Amino acid sequence: MHKPFANNAPSGDLTARSLRSVWHPCTQMQHHEQGNDGLDAMPLIAVSHGRGAWLYDTDGKRYLDGISSWWVNLFGHANARINAALKDQLDRLEHAMLSGFTHEPVVALSEQLAALTGHRLGHCFYASDGASAVEIALKMSFHAWRNAGLGDKQEFICLRGSYHGETLGALAVTDVALFRDAYGPLLRQAHVVMSPDARTALEGESAADVARRAAAELEALLQQRSQKIASIIIEPLVQCATGMAMHDPLYLSLVRELCDRYQVHMIADEIAVGCGRSGRFFACEHAGVWPDFLCLSKGISGGYLPLSLVMTTDAIYQAFYDPDSARGFLHSHSYTGNPLACRAALATLAIFTEDNVLQANRTRAAAISAALAPLAAHPQVAHFRQQGMIWAFDAVFDDANADADAARTFARRFFAAALQNELLLRPIGRTVYLMPPYVLDEGEISHMAAATLRTFEQVMARA
Repeated sequence: MHKPFANNAPSGDLTARSLRSVWHPCTQMQHHEQGNDGLDAMPLIAVSHGRGAWLYDTDGKRYLDGISSWWVNLFGHANARINAALKDQLDRLEHAMLSGFTHEPVVALSEQLAALTGHRLGHCFYASDGASAVEIALKMSFHAWRNAGLGDKQEFICLRGSYHGETLGALAVTDVALFRDAYGPLLRQAHVVMSPDARTALEGESAADVARRAAAELEALLQQRSQKIASIIIEPLVQCATGMAMHDPLYLSLVRELCDRYQVHMIADEIAVGCGRSGRFFACEHAGVWPDFLCLSKGISGGYLPLSLVMTTDAIYQAFYDPDSARGFLHSHSYTGNPLACRAALATLAIFTEDNVLQANRTRAAAISAALAPLAAHPQVAHFRQQGMIWAFDAVFDDANADADAARTFARRFFAAALQNELLLRPIGRTVYLMPPYVLDEGEISHMAAATLRTFEQVMARA
């Protein structure tokens, strides 16, 4: 039964109003109520405003946004250059449907993104969120094969521990039980193959060896069922929602070769790892390969407005180019190619160029890694790892008997403790990760590293 938590609070209290009226995402709402499971209530922070890497609540407290507000905010909150672009666009065109119309922001964004791939990918198809981009890629893959006379290719492959979104099609190629299990009866079954997660290395194996072993399992499946399989979907280099599982770029090269050999499309879900997060603008660049479909969202608009897109090849585009409407890709979203969102994305790309962000991030990442060195050496830390502007490590619990319960509550306790240390971090299970915006200065790097270590030691001391 829902406790009357909000009824006793002043009507002007933003937190209380939110608990009365807002169903928050990825949240057990009862955890926001005091003491219902033996733990303190999980904080619900009423945000007043943001500046740079910091969020400020209505009480004036501040929190360094160590996860870029769920991986979207690249250049800080209230970024002056993105703000200016949006203000200018707001006086020009807020929205027009993209069916039968076009406009400068969506054309310019498509051209610039295609140029970043060396025009190997282009023909951008737009939506509003990452899961929708995945849906588009899956549908487009199947439909392209059908238009080519290979309509039996209706099956998909995903990696163990993969996460691609929570709409039904995206959830069907997701292998995180927390998100998937409740909706299993509604989902089309996908083939799940070994993840190249470097943490699974056997004694004497390197990350590249794990990649080869995972690719061999994929090839065994393709040898049996390639005539039925439309595509494989991969989060390149980092499987984020399963606990920042990182793999060697060799895996991407091997998958590309197998897809070419067995006539299967390769879908790169770069929703989280694209836009410079991996150390290059596109994560696939680390392997020197390009997929048949590349999905972007999150950081592409700088964290300002909902925007996603799928980039694909001329060959895929030509498979739909026909006088027959039934052979076209009849998929749409009302806000497809929204001019404001596209303008925010253009301002974001401009910052990458003007500030030489990828090079600057190499220097910034080295400084962050150095600041995190005490955590990397901590006796209760395992698998400290880094890829570009992503860091992660796994908590190790000493008492095996208490391990399951401590791990179950670790993320929640860590989140609450981090807020007390002026830091926003949200672990995944027992994995702590950092994905900060690309604007941290030396003082902010020091604060983030020290607060992470302090929080970790506080939480582990109570495990």
